[in-house]
Amino acid sequence: MEEKIYVAKKNGLMVLILTSLLLLAGIVAIVLGAVMIEGGNDFGVFFVVAGILIDLVGWIPYCGLKILKPQEALVLTLFGKYIGTLKEDGFYFVNPFVTAFNPASGTKLAQSGDAAGSSALASLKIGSEETSLELGGSKKISLKAMTLNNGRQKINDCLGNPIEIGIAVIWKVTDTAKAVFNVDNYKEYLSLQCDSALRNIVRIYPYDVAVDVDTTGDGMADEGSLRGSAEVVAERIKNEIQSKVDNAGLEIIEARITYLAYAPEIASVMLQRQQASAIIDARKMIVDGAVGMVEMALNKLNEKQLVELDEERKAAMVSNLLVVLCGNHDAQPVVNSGSLY
Repeated sequence: MEEKIYVAKKNGLMVLILTSLLLLAGIVAIVLGAVMIEGGNDFGVFFVVAGILIDLVGWIPYCGLKILKPQEALVLTLFGKYIGTLKEDGFYFVNPFVTAFNPASGTKLAQSGDAAGSSALASLKIGSEETSLELGGSKKISLKAMTLNNGRQKINDCLGNPIEIGIAVIWKVTDTAKAVFNVDNYKEYLSLQCDSALRNIVRIYPYDVAVDVDTTGDGMADEGSLRGSAEVVAERIKNEIQSKVDNAGLEIIEARITYLAYAPEIASVMLQRQQASAIIDARKMIVDGAVGMVEMALNKLNEKQLVELDEERKAAMVSNLLVVLCGNHDAQPVVNSGSLY
């Protein structure tokens, strides 16, 4: 199904005025005919009948009045056949028997920019089922860029660790015919495809950098991760969603990760693991620095020839310096006023 533009003149205001005048003329004819009948003039019956007929059918042109604001569209059908889409803003008069078609008009997702968002909703409970009725019946399709917040999902990463992740997708309708005819409900279709694409991409990456993990598919281990490669992951999610919604006439402008964390059941364990890794890295840095300082101290003593130390005393000095430099607490110095021997 390809979109085609419905050509109609923006003469809705003129038709509104003429139709209102016609209905008013029908009322006047009825009143005038009643006065004439009361005065004994049988010709008044003609005015009454004409006025009733005018008021019975004169309201039909009202059904052809359509108002569009900027970045809105109406998909029009005539007795089930698609005849075109109104996309330019204005006050139109179209065939009164055409109907606007939008199966997603009553669908409310966690998103912004819904064209039918201002319409009032009422719930009608019939038996055990509850049906939503849209008061005002807006079938307009928004062409604006909209944001779909698809909420948090629990997904296992490539290492099997459960994580919670949420995304926000910025999208818009580009082909109204595909949106309403190719899929049953393009809003729900988009939401489901976002869920599917998110799972397909997240399961490729580890939460944090892991060894021997290939996230690019080239057969080589890399440092890709959900936490460290957020931009790359978001771009892959966007492309994945776009490939799924092309047939629905939707364009994915951007996808962003809005929430990323370990699932609650393993969050505390992973926190301890991160703390242990940080402690090990810190200790490694301290030891490397202490060894460098000891080496520098021994070299300085040898250069200045302040004291001659044999191998045993060098070992004792190295041990004492490492204890002082690598210890968690401040050292308690001992002053030796006698001989080293």
